[in-house]
Amino acid sequence: MSTAPAEISKYLPQNYGGEPICLIAGKGLYPILTAEAVKRNQLPLRVISFAEETDPGFVASLPHDAHIQIKVGQLGKLLKSLKKLDCRYAIMAGQITPKRLFHGLHPDLKAIRILNSLKERNAETIFGAIATEIEALDIQMLDARVFLDEELASDGQMTTGPCEVQSVDINHGINIAKSIASLDIGQGVVVRKGTVIAVEAYEGTDPMLQRAGQFKTDQLIFVKTTKSQQDYRFDVPVFGSRTLEIMHQVGIATAVLEADRVILLNKAELIQQAQSLQITLIGFPQSNDS
Repeated sequence: MSTAPAEISKYLPQNYGGEPICLIAGKGLYPILTAEAVKRNQLPLRVISFAEETDPGFVASLPHDAHIQIKVGQLGKLLKSLKKLDCRYAIMAGQITPKRLFHGLHPDLKAIRILNSLKERNAETIFGAIATEIEALDIQMLDARVFLDEELASDGQMTTGPCEVQSVDINHGINIAKSIASLDIGQGVVVRKGTVIAVEAYEGTDPMLQRAGQFKTDQLIFVKTTKSQQDYRFDVPVFGSRTLEIMHQVGIATAVLEADRVILLNKAELIQQAQSLQITLIGFPQSNDS
């Protein structure tokens, strides 16, 4: 590889030499953007997709010899697929529908063994255990922000125009969001003038925003953050067009996102969309424990 890894992405290992990268692709735009960035840098890409989860159009575009599809829960097949695709590096990108943990899961014997070994079953423990199994094959799990450096939230106001909320209320929201994240409850909150309106839990961001919107009040602030010990191999918060649309629908006009920690999907277009909807996007700096 003629280009230094750091020139491609600061999240690439310094010893990366252009070997094939396997994208373990969940749902949504996130894995598609990652795949486009890998190909744009002329690096060899392999993909493992999930039936009924990964975007069908994206799956249809993949070369047959560089793609394997599995069902959610087929951990043994996932590991075999990684070996078959001959990858030394892997990226997890894109969510799996949360309810599949309870319905529609197709666990094989390997997955059942892993699930039964977990005292707590949440995204961090499940995907952490999967990452451990992958790395036991001498495959390095990459920071899931890799190749998307330019899509990350930046410090300060990213949109133009006035902000309708006070900095003291923003700081309150950041403190609450950090506290909730530290308890591994969720990574987002909605606050208003010192009051916590809604907290994100397992259902995800968009349902939380819809709950907050039921109060039909002004000066609501949505804050998205990370845990102090965030595992960036699989747990990167994202902010996209659908979330913006829901914020607009329910009357939330300010989003506060942790800089370098939250991915804005198609950042330039997203900022333009936010401005057209009169939604303010603000990035806040990482705290010392992040």
